[in-house]
Amino acid sequence: MRYCTKIICSVCLSCLLCGCAGDKKDPASAEELYNLAHEQLEDTSYNKAAKNFEQVELEYPYSKWAVKAKLMSAYAYYKDKSYDDAVISLDRFIKFHPGNKDIAYAYYLKALCYYDQITGVEKDQGVTAKAMDALNNVIMRFPESDYAKDARAKLDLTVDHLAGKEMDVGRYYLRQKNYLSALNRFSEVVTKYQTTSHIEEALYRQTEIYTIMGLNDEAAKAAQVLVYNYPESNWSKEAKKLVSKN
Repeated sequence: MRYCTKIICSVCLSCLLCGCAGDKKDPASAEELYNLAHEQLEDTSYNKAAKNFEQVELEYPYSKWAVKAKLMSAYAYYKDKSYDDAVISLDRFIKFHPGNKDIAYAYYLKALCYYDQITGVEKDQGVTAKAMDALNNVIMRFPESDYAKDARAKLDLTVDHLAGKEMDVGRYYLRQKNYLSALNRFSEVVTKYQTTSHIEEALYRQTEIYTIMGLNDEAAKAAQVLVYNYPESNWSKEAKKLVSKN
């Protein structure tokens, strides 16, 4: 009886093992794995999509889907707001596929990864500087592309943002009566960010600080530049009042 029981158990175990082996699915092909990742991307399961796109590259590195998957994983990470992972993927794509037809888009997407992280002027603007460099790179490398056109528009906003940061710090120093440090910040805007929306106030602040410091000639020069370029500006009117008192 015990012997029969052992045989039955052995047979059952063999059946179970065979059943499990039969139920085991074959590994997905490169195309199937790519399509799965694409479906996940459309379903906004961005992180899962990114991982599966990466899996295509890992498991089928020589397939026609591998290069596509490398760029798509970067896009999925970007949509997931996993910007660091996206930049890593894009850098790899740019390094290994510099002649790919989508290379311009790769550079543009990298710029977006930085651009979308830009924060208020009260915070550190390191990522803003990276966005500016990346946008300039798109414009320099692909000047006639649609990506360059959009990069130029975004670059204007980025530069204006950097100027805004200098103005914000300058105002802080001015409130603290640290006039030399404030002047340096406002002068930075006048020198480097002349086409931004902050130039009028920056010139006025120069006039104001020179006046406070008793440097009347310098104050008059700053006011003259302001009034000449922006005669109808309220900042020009205020600058005139300041220099007229001297």
